[in-house]
Amino acid sequence: MDVPSPETRDVQSQESDTRAHSSESHRVHHIGWLRAAVLGANDGAISTASLVVGVAAAGSDHTAVLLAGLAGLTAGAMAMAAGEYVSVSSQADTEAADLRMEEVELKNHPRAELQELVELYKQRGVSDDVARQVAEQLTAHDALGTHAREELGLSEHQTARPVQAAMASAGSFVCGASVPLLAAFIVPVAYAIYVVVGVTFITLLVLGALAAQVGGAPKHIGALRVAFWGALAMGATALVGKLFGVHVG
Repeated sequence: MDVPSPETRDVQSQESDTRAHSSESHRVHHIGWLRAAVLGANDGAISTASLVVGVAAAGSDHTAVLLAGLAGLTAGAMAMAAGEYVSVSSQADTEAADLRMEEVELKNHPRAELQELVELYKQRGVSDDVARQVAEQLTAHDALGTHAREELGLSEHQTARPVQAAMASAGSFVCGASVPLLAAFIVPVAYAIYVVVGVTFITLLVLGALAAQVGGAPKHIGALRVAFWGALAMGATALVGKLFGVHVG
């Protein structure tokens, strides 16, 4: 059997490292959907659990508690989808307007736009000659894309996608809201407050840890941060239900 020479092994090792590096996946690629998904799931769990706890604390019967939770799930999912779609659509409109303006500037003042790129690269520590070479080559390759990225801070990973954001928000809201609602459905109303609070608290810890892991942050900090605000919301609604609640049913 032929034994590869040291030079061949070095080349193979370099090729392997290159392939491994080329498959590197950065967390920033997940920003477009992660923010909406995490926000939807947290909001779904917290708002629905808070609603169920508040209605249960007011002395309502099992049916009223479940109806309140189901109504909260439905309304919340639709509100999240609509709000996220409108918000991200406005962002997309702004990005499109900036790109149109940049396209006009590139057409009418190409030299001035090229010089803008040169100055940007020089500010980052690139020498005059190299900055001009890079600016000229990138402009020849994709002038609008280069200016969108370098001047406006836009990239394909950060481009606003309204439908994707709306679907992620609504779907994750339903997933998060289903946990406290299912807990309230299973247990008697007398134990609903304790079970819903406990299950939701655990769910928020898991959601916070997962979001932190995907984003590259410490998991325990993300978990505690989400759980703290969820516990605060549920405690506040339980207090309101006790103080101002009227028996329903």
